[in-house]
Amino acid sequence: MALLATGLTPTAAHAEGPEQIANGTFDSTTAPWWNTGNLTVGLDNGRLCTDVPGGTVNPWDAIIGLDNIPLVAGETYAYTFFATATPARVARALIQLPVDPFTSYLTANPELSVSGNTYNYTFTSPVDLPTGQVAFQLGGSATPWRFCLDNVSLTGGAEPEVYTPDTGPRVRVNQVAYLPKGPKNATVVTTATTTLPWQLKNAAGAVVAHGQTTPRGVDVSSGQNVHSINFGGYTNAGTGLTLTADGETSRPFDLSATAYDQLKLDALKFYYTQRSGIAIDDALRPGYGRPAGHVGTAPNQGDTNVPCQPGVCDYSLNVAGGWYDAGDHGKYVVNGGISAWQVMSTFERTKNAATAEPIGGLAIPESGNPVPDVLDEARWEQEFLLKMQRPDGMVHHKIHDQNWTGLPLLPHLDPQLRELHPVSTAATLNLAATAAQAARLFAPYDAAFAAKNLTAAKKAWTAAKANPSLLASPADGNGGGAYNDDNVTDEFYWAAAELYISTGEKEYKDYLLASPLHTADIWRDRGFDWAATAQLGRLDLATVPNALPNRAAVRASVLAGADKYLATLKAHPYGVPYAPADNVWDWGSNNLVLNNMAVMAAAYDLSGQKKYLDGVLEGIDYILGRNALNQSYVTGYGEVASKNQHSRWYSHQLNPDLPNPPRGTLSGGPNSSIQDPVAQTKLQGCKPQFCYIDDIESWSTNELTINWNSPLSQLSAFIADQGDGSVVAAGKCDVNYRILGSVSQGFAAEVSVKNTGSSTINGWSLKWSFLGGQKVLAAVGADHSQSGATVTAKNIALNKQIKPGKTVKFGFVAKSAPGANPVPDLVTLNGAACK
Repeated sequence: MALLATGLTPTAAHAEGPEQIANGTFDSTTAPWWNTGNLTVGLDNGRLCTDVPGGTVNPWDAIIGLDNIPLVAGETYAYTFFATATPARVARALIQLPVDPFTSYLTANPELSVSGNTYNYTFTSPVDLPTGQVAFQLGGSATPWRFCLDNVSLTGGAEPEVYTPDTGPRVRVNQVAYLPKGPKNATVVTTATTTLPWQLKNAAGAVVAHGQTTPRGVDVSSGQNVHSINFGGYTNAGTGLTLTADGETSRPFDLSATAYDQLKLDALKFYYTQRSGIAIDDALRPGYGRPAGHVGTAPNQGDTNVPCQPGVCDYSLNVAGGWYDAGDHGKYVVNGGISAWQVMSTFERTKNAATAEPIGGLAIPESGNPVPDVLDEARWEQEFLLKMQRPDGMVHHKIHDQNWTGLPLLPHLDPQLRELHPVSTAATLNLAATAAQAARLFAPYDAAFAAKNLTAAKKAWTAAKANPSLLASPADGNGGGAYNDDNVTDEFYWAAAELYISTGEKEYKDYLLASPLHTADIWRDRGFDWAATAQLGRLDLATVPNALPNRAAVRASVLAGADKYLATLKAHPYGVPYAPADNVWDWGSNNLVLNNMAVMAAAYDLSGQKKYLDGVLEGIDYILGRNALNQSYVTGYGEVASKNQHSRWYSHQLNPDLPNPPRGTLSGGPNSSIQDPVAQTKLQGCKPQFCYIDDIESWSTNELTINWNSPLSQLSAFIADQGDGSVVAAGKCDVNYRILGSVSQGFAAEVSVKNTGSSTINGWSLKWSFLGGQKVLAAVGADHSQSGATVTAKNIALNKQIKPGKTVKFGFVAKSAPGANPVPDLVTLNGAACK
């Protein structure tokens, strides 16, 4: 469907097939063309013209169409028309099924001008259809305009148009930045089979490094013959650097220790504009302000009193709030579960990882309160997940429109009836897991909300055990995704892990130790996602303090998984830690790439081994431009980046009055199955990395979702914390943290710090985090302060110095909190991790 705006009228091209359009020249009449009742069509200088009223909401609110267009499966058609708009407008030109679900076989968005252009498209029909429909959707403009149409032609027998993406220079790099002391790799597409010289140039064009490429042969994921470039030896920070090899020069990039500081915030800021049930403040997100969606203001029917699908239940629930799942208006518990978990885990890492730094402010309505912004954002989704729970503990799988809506459509203008779908075991266990996690993380800030979550988590666990096989139907996909999953043993394992970590209770420990998943190799080559969640439980059991027996084996398994993904990355010519054995890339492959990187990030936090850090830093290169298409998949990052992700309200491609997705929005990425008509038309026979197109209508390759941005936020925060990419040396100290027992106010503990170095420590500050809502009340032998769950203990005058080989001790009394109270995994001395 390549657009050609020639400014010329069509000739007798495509004569090889009969004309399918009745009266496409409008010489004397507009019949048999039809129009919606708000349009009046007429002839003007041999063209069909109409004045389109302002104030319509949706493109389909004003239509001109022609019915009974026969289509033959496998036939390639040439479609052409001349059109004008006064003033200029973007319209929608469709060839489609004329009844619900109005499947489109060609969708085009011509930018119409006052002087007019001829637009030419080709498409191959996937169906036999004697009653196809040509439609021009003209609604959605706040102001009136005039549309004219002429010389409409549709003929078969056309040559299929070969879509060739513009991949730019053949040297592919991370278009954002490499860390100065981190790995630096690039890929060169070339026919050469022997080494080639390369040069690294600074912004002034001076050569600052050079070397030879490494031939890698043909990459099966792209079909390209490629070489690798390793320029990791150059470590000077700078902007606007380029790589030259084989006569081609890369797109520019930076070497910077701070390049990811903003991305980690932008990736999290994505969630505010995905919120349902609240007006988005334009002052907080300039250009993205909008009224609250689904609060019951006409034409919107709202989420405050939502009934079930017919026959499912006889009650309604208030399920307002939460995040819209993707580019539609649906809200799904199983997708919301992993998303909320990863956003909360981004914060939880700041308590338990030696290199972690505070996340920072997100400029959301809650900013300025005592709760970290990242937790406030996660709470918006967690509150919704709690609302989806029935009194018996089971949780509804999803809530969305009765029927699919089209694009563009802002949330507050959605007129569809909203419906609750049946409860499912998977959704119930997702709530059990996220509510258990929320219980420990919110305990220092809101004890009542923490308790509410813990109660809901335990109730959900009990309900799921009583109903272990209530599965979502794969046929339940009208108006929203089915999100069906025929195996929920992994959700049971994840939920048990979170409940055990938060409570320490025997029931959950016993379940974990008895589960076959506890010792299984769960590290799929495809990565984890909303339907494969055992990995979430394994990662938290390894990285969040708990007293599970033989926890060392759990931690070792994470390193083994990371080694697996690291080996995949090293073997891949583009440095991707994702290579399905069948070479069929999944829907949302980018999020799977990132989730495999999350395992390597966890392995680095656990071990401090540089190979895992380097794996993460090399993996992000693929997302940000070192790929076959030579583009970044994150909006606003990189010289060429995705910007037309599938969305009903970030729909600038369809309506210039609407924005593109905000900076920091991840596209789903290459998908071998190319399920949507745009991808099927342009990408047939694509090698995996080429199964992507940055088009708003390509929902199978270019969607945005909350569970794709969640690993982006997690990994960009991890990378931002690594400074220049150097491994941080462990501290020369040994800490023994002992809980002595219960006291009237809670518990007493003693901490001893040994200097294992060769120099005297002259002044010390010790830091650790409690699991939940524990609070230090008094300390002996140290001054103390506490922020949330994180405690800082500093020396007093009497024990300021710790000589080599010597130990100082201090004690404290703390208020207990509901749930487990494990010994912290991480204690730092003057910022460095102790053993």
